[in-house]
Amino acid sequence: MVQAKTKVVAFGGGHGLAATLTALRDVTPEITAVVTVADNGGSSGKIREEFNFLPPGDLRMALAALCGSDAWGQSWAQIIQHRFTSSGDLNGHALGNLLMAALWDSSDDLVAGIDRVGELLKIVGRVLPMSLDPLDIEGIFKQNKIDQVVRGQIEVATAKGQLQSLKLLPENPRVTPQVLEAISGADWLTFGPGSWFSSVMPHFLMKDLAIAIAESNAKKVMIFNLPEPDGGDEFAGSTPEEHLELVLSHLPEFKIDIAIADPTVLSQGNGLQTLVSRCGGELIVADVAKSSDQSHHDWEKMSSLFANIFGPSLLK
Repeated sequence: MVQAKTKVVAFGGGHGLAATLTALRDVTPEITAVVTVADNGGSSGKIREEFNFLPPGDLRMALAALCGSDAWGQSWAQIIQHRFTSSGDLNGHALGNLLMAALWDSSDDLVAGIDRVGELLKIVGRVLPMSLDPLDIEGIFKQNKIDQVVRGQIEVATAKGQLQSLKLLPENPRVTPQVLEAISGADWLTFGPGSWFSSVMPHFLMKDLAIAIAESNAKKVMIFNLPEPDGGDEFAGSTPEEHLELVLSHLPEFKIDIAIADPTVLSQGNGLQTLVSRCGGELIVADVAKSSDQSHHDWEKMSSLFANIFGPSLLK
């Protein structure tokens, strides 16, 4: 552990954010996970459609990732991730999703409901939704010279063609106040890895949140994706340069202190180094992939890397 006072705010969603949180959990207890709320599929989509609640799936995954490494934490992490298998309406639902839906159904305080689950699980840190409103992502993609409007997290993430524009709906959603508080007190902000359109970019598409990120005095770390198997990358996700260019197209003043990239995603030349330097940052090229699965980050490797990155900064 670096220092108890090292405050980190981690932005993202899904499996990518979960990997980052698992790595951070053993480095500092002062973690705030800021989670996208645009999921429209599976159990989350059903709950959202029926109750108009925030989609709980990515929030649940973040809570599970921050569960302690002791027997209590790991057993509860498995319990809330459990999915029902049946021929009825509960089929596919995750227990953690239903637990949060029950708490939200009994109270108007969405954050308090998530905090109560966190207390039950005895998580390290805190999990917050990026917005108090359930969001949609809409993109315009050009394919065969025809512009196609694509709406929905899953639909945008899997769309084909050249991205023309990307936005959130509603266009002026409410930023969760506790998120702004966490940013103002943070030492570090981390972004990624994860599905770039649906997990990372939403944080830069919400105006008030993007301004808070850009104006924050915290140091900023961007973690680039690993290559997807069988060419499964999203468009603009095939190289880290395209990822960063997409961020800068929405937030030109964004500055980076550290960018982390696995050597497997580097293209020929110094394009990424040049782009990161333009953002004021240092590029760290390190082996961060699992030995058994080169498309996913190894949390132990990431944890060691975070400890090295965070530690020296606090001694200056």
